[in-house]
Amino acid sequence: MATRQGRQNASGRSAYQRQTTYRDVFIEGNTVRNVDIRRKVQEVPEKRVIRGTRPEAHRMSVGYALFLVLAMLIAGAALINYVQMQFEVTDNVKEIAQLESQLITLTQSNDETYAKIVNNVDLEEVKKIAMGQLGMIYAEEGQIITYTDTGSDYVRQYQDIPQ
Repeated sequence: MATRQGRQNASGRSAYQRQTTYRDVFIEGNTVRNVDIRRKVQEVPEKRVIRGTRPEAHRMSVGYALFLVLAMLIAGAALINYVQMQFEVTDNVKEIAQLESQLITLTQSNDETYAKIVNNVDLEEVKKIAMGQLGMIYAEEGQIITYTDTGSDYVRQYQDIPQ
């Protein structure tokens, strides 16, 4: 083992002058030294405040107080406005749901009514009335004129169709 005066490490310090490391402080296993570490806890006496010795608190100026009141009023108005808007949104959502339900009911009713009308129409009866009472005749081969579709949904006739 090295003596205290003799050995020095590469930095020029002796072995006992080196800096304490984690390894030096904590030793694991059954070779731990019996170290008596006692911490002295100093009790802090309660401070007593004697009137007249305490520094005076700064009083709030009137302008600052008015600013705080105004800020609170603005924040309160914004909060009330926000809550009212939330109620309006909720009411609108309920109204939209009710109108959608009403639309579905009306659409189903219209589809049922249309199906009843289509089923009750007798096309043979319509043909007899059109040919017998109104004078309808079928088109002959030379009477049918074809045209090219322009892509629009309807046709406007600006002049008579040529014969």
